[in-house]
Amino acid sequence: MPIIDVVVDADGVMQEVALTAEQETARRAEWAVNAAPRPSQIDAECDRRTVTGFRFGGKAYRLDEKSIARITAMGADARFALLAGAGIGNLRWADPEADFGWIATDNTVTPMDAPTMTAFADAAKLWVSKNTFAARNIKNMSPIPADFADDSRWPS
Repeated sequence: MPIIDVVVDADGVMQEVALTAEQETARRAEWAVNAAPRPSQIDAECDRRTVTGFRFGGKAYRLDEKSIARITAMGADARFALLAGAGIGNLRWADPEADFGWIATDNTVTPMDAPTMTAFADAAKLWVSKNTFAARNIKNMSPIPADFADDSRWPS
């Protein structure tokens, strides 16, 4: 999977940029040299990890802003479907004419009944929360460690 960085342009628009392994190594080396990492660097690392690291049921899924909105909406729909009686194995809870599924980063479709979609949405919410609080904990350190991007400081 390519290494994705999140860049904010002069207009404040976030864009994803694919990095080579060498560019990622250079980026981390630059941060390590910086004696006082800035909170914005931790925020960028949090965004990068949130977008690229979400796994559920052994598969990887995108978790950018659009995906979060879609997962949240479908998770809510799945909860309503559960209340209406959609159960385990019913893949037509969202559309009576088509099985429901979610596309993984490998472009395969993971079939999901309403209970699975609910669990998927909960797992995505937890992934975002864990990364957000990891970033907050790092920013609360004094001084902020130069190796703030090290995997040991973030959820896996």
